[in-house]
Formats: sequence, C-alpha cells, structure tokens
Amino acid sequence: MTTTQNTVGELIREWRTRRRMSQLDLAMEAEISQRHLSFMESGRSAPSRDMVLHLAEQLEIPLRQRNQLLLAAGYAPSFSEKPLDHPSLAPAMDAVRMVLKGHEPYPAIAVDRHWNLIEGNAALGPMLAGVDASLLEPPVNVLRLSLHPKGVAPRIVNLHEWRSHLIERLKHQNDTAGDPFLKTLEQELLSYPDGPRAGRPMQADPLAIAHPLRLRVGDAVLSFISTISSPPMKRRQHGSGA
Repeated sequence: MTTTQNTVGELIREWRTRRRMSQLDLAMEAEISQRHLSFMESGRSAPSRDMVLHLAEQLEIPLRQRNQLLLAAGYAPSFSEKPLDHPSLAPAMDAVRMVLKGHEPYPAIAVDRHWNLIEGNAALGPMLAGVDASLLEPPVNVLRLSLHPKGVAPRIVNLHEWRSHLIERLKHQNDTAGDPFLKTLEQELLSYPDGPRAGRPMQADPLAIAHPLRLRVGDAVLSFISTISSPPMKRRQHGSGA
C-alpha cells in the first residue's frame, strides 16, 4: 500500500486557502515576493526552517500543525506536547480548578481542543440527570453530551438555537484548526435531531462570546448565559484570488 504525504508547499497552499488569502495577500503579510511564495507552493523552491515558521506565524497555524509543516519540509519539529497530568502542568491545572470552583453555585467546565471534558465543578451534577451512562464514559465529549438525543438535548428548551450556536462554533473552529477529528465530530452532531425553532430563523455568530441556554431541571427551567474563553484570532480583510 502506498501512502502519499503532502509536500510542505501543498500544506502552505492548503492553509492559505483555509485562511481565505490569495498568494499576494500572504506574500504581503510575510513581506516576501509573490513569486517566491509561488515557487515554494509549487515545489520549485524549498523553504528554509525559518521561512516555514515565518509563514506558519502569518497564517496563524496551530503549533501541532506547524510541526507537520516542519516535518514535511524535512526539519525536526519545534514544539513539544505534554499530557495534562504532567507535573510541570500542575500549577496550570490548579488554576483551572480554582476558576471552576469560583463559578459555583453555577456550572462551569474546562474542555480540551476536541471538546472533551477535562474538569467540571460540583454544580454540573444536576444538569446531567437522566443522561445515558454511555455518554458519561471517558472521554466525555461535551458537544456530543449536549446534543445527543440520549444526552442533555431533550431537556434543552431552546435546542434549535443552542444546537445552531454549537455547530456554527465548531465549524469555525474546524476552519481555523484543520483538525480531522473536529470535522468528524461536526458531521456526527449534524446527524442528531434538531429542536423546534422559536421565533425568526437565527444566524448563529461563531465568534459570539456568550449565548443563552435554557435547561429544564425537574419542574423548573433554568436560564444560563454560556461563555467560552479561547485565544482570539486576528481578523483580516483580504480580496479574493488564487
């Protein structure tokens, strides 16, 4: 069986396209000639290690994917990765737990880049009443838990709006990160039943920092404002082009 790996030029072009940038746009951002960039993308010119990292910085490519570009160009990876239980990350995890504890009596969670649950505070328990046990087996994916018909979804009063919000945010994240896992998760979530639409059709804003969630718990309907914190991406204005 033959496996074909993308060249570094193909990966640069793929990320440039994902960022909706023309060759001229990226060349101007990187302060290089469009001809030089074209040669690198076509394989006629091999970028140096510094050039690979420079272009990756202009394209705001995640660090894991920058390692892929370096490997494709024939260089060693630059960025290491440690598991969350690594001793050096203990202070960071303590800080996460402190933030979650500070949100009580309101629920708060911390998730990884794939929306798998890392930590949750004590207020989370009542929200999970009636959830199928299979959805609570590690790793617990928070988006799957929220929208699965055997999860929290049947108790979400504004399910259509909440579902639209989560899926649009996931689509935006997938466009940004280029992570195959996120694409698969997006397709899975789209296969789940939708809820009734309340009022006018909504246009979900994937960059919104807050969104209402109305959840039925027992005989009461609790209203929350969901906020998500993550590093911002700088917004660019570019023309269209190849």
